[in-house]
Amino acid sequence: MHAPAELIEDAGAALQLLREGNERYVKGQLAAKDSYAADREILNSGQKPFAVILTCSDSRAAPEIFFDQKLGDIFTIRNAGNIADPTAIASIEYAVVHLKATLVVVVGHSKCGAVTAAYEGEKFPPNIGHIAGYIKPAVEKGGDIDAAIHANVELMVERIKKSAVLGHLGVTVAGAYYDILSGKVTWL
Repeated sequence: MHAPAELIEDAGAALQLLREGNERYVKGQLAAKDSYAADREILNSGQKPFAVILTCSDSRAAPEIFFDQKLGDIFTIRNAGNIADPTAIASIEYAVVHLKATLVVVVGHSKCGAVTAAYEGEKFPPNIGHIAGYIKPAVEKGGDIDAAIHANVELMVERIKKSAVLGHLGVTVAGAYYDILSGKVTWL
């Protein structure tokens, strides 16, 4: 497990922590988290998350849980459809530049309501339409809803990689898919 005061500078090590955490979650062998009081005391002086996670707001897809992580381990950005809009990218840039995170992961998930709505071509009020506008290119790639969810992750990874701020810092950007039923994260 990651110690709250530990800065992890290797994206491969950060990715391994997420993989191991998901394995524990799937097996139902979660790490003990009885150190919250001590962790809060350490985190009071600052945070050193080892990864940035951009994922959906869906209540069934909580990365701190499915990656079996503690307070201070991951910097989480959530919005419907895990879209990499300017606000999400600015939050990612903050975590990479100021908090020194070296890994960014976009996590889509099964049964995503935002992608499903865009896939089915619903009419949206303006703010929801903003979200659907980011997802529509993934839907236009063709295939079923699950293919659109995967394509949406891939498109958001590419949008993040185009950030001028992140481009010169050597940050690793990866995509993943969380299956709500099995709990398994598949890396894209």
